[in-house]
Amino acid sequence: MPAMSSADRLLTAGIDVGSAVVKVVVMETDAAGGEGLVAGRAERIRRRDLGSVASGLYAEVLREAGVSPVDLAYIATTGEAEAVPFRTGHFYGMTTHARGGLFLDPQARGIIDMGALHTRAVAMDGRSRVLGYRMTSQCASGSGQFLENIARYLGVSFDEIGTLSRQATQPEACSSICAVLAETDVINMVSRGISLPDILKGIHVSMAGRAVKLIVSIGSPEVLLMTGGLAGDAGLVAAMREGVAKQGLAVDVRAHPDSMLAGALGAALWGAFRARRLHAAKAAS
Repeated sequence: MPAMSSADRLLTAGIDVGSAVVKVVVMETDAAGGEGLVAGRAERIRRRDLGSVASGLYAEVLREAGVSPVDLAYIATTGEAEAVPFRTGHFYGMTTHARGGLFLDPQARGIIDMGALHTRAVAMDGRSRVLGYRMTSQCASGSGQFLENIARYLGVSFDEIGTLSRQATQPEACSSICAVLAETDVINMVSRGISLPDILKGIHVSMAGRAVKLIVSIGSPEVLLMTGGLAGDAGLVAAMREGVAKQGLAVDVRAHPDSMLAGALGAALWGAFRARRLHAAKAAS
């Protein structure tokens, strides 16, 4: 992380509530442009009350950061977190993922956010200004929830998927049109004795194929960072790289250990920007 100066430091929090996971971070910024992650965590909702999960995780991250709510200049939310009662302000998901993606990888000029229900691609410039975006349709066959359902049916944990997929030798094609058809494909593959690695790699290839179409639609940025929960799936990352190469695209697909936190990171950074603007406006009045 960039070194922080001692001048005009601000602490801000970012809370990103997704369909399956809540992400919370505390960021430290200064007036000279220094930015640093103080603490951050993600927690699955697992059918619990969303507000309780968000509030509990927020309290845990603040304890980890060694700060209290009064130390924060801004509490920014994104995703489905508009109902968080203690927020200062809310930011759109595409802008927070763009800003968070640029923080994680300053060379990135696009992100592909692959979450529990949807996948979206966003093109941005070097200041994280959104230049364009595209999103998948309602069908969930390219989503994390679909992949989790398949893993449950196959009897493997979600964390095992990436490793198994990379062991495939003859990936089996899977329907990329509809989640129901894709699940039927998987049932047929199991009955035919297709190995788990080949089934999972086939699913990854299908998901990557849909994502690559989105990447093309936003102009195929030279450096693209994967964000969202599926960015931690090494098998899907590999399939994405293979997919852009197969299409002859000069796109460097990257992932970061903190990719899942991108939305929360971006929210906290936009919160710092807004807090400074509000302070300046107040000082000038």
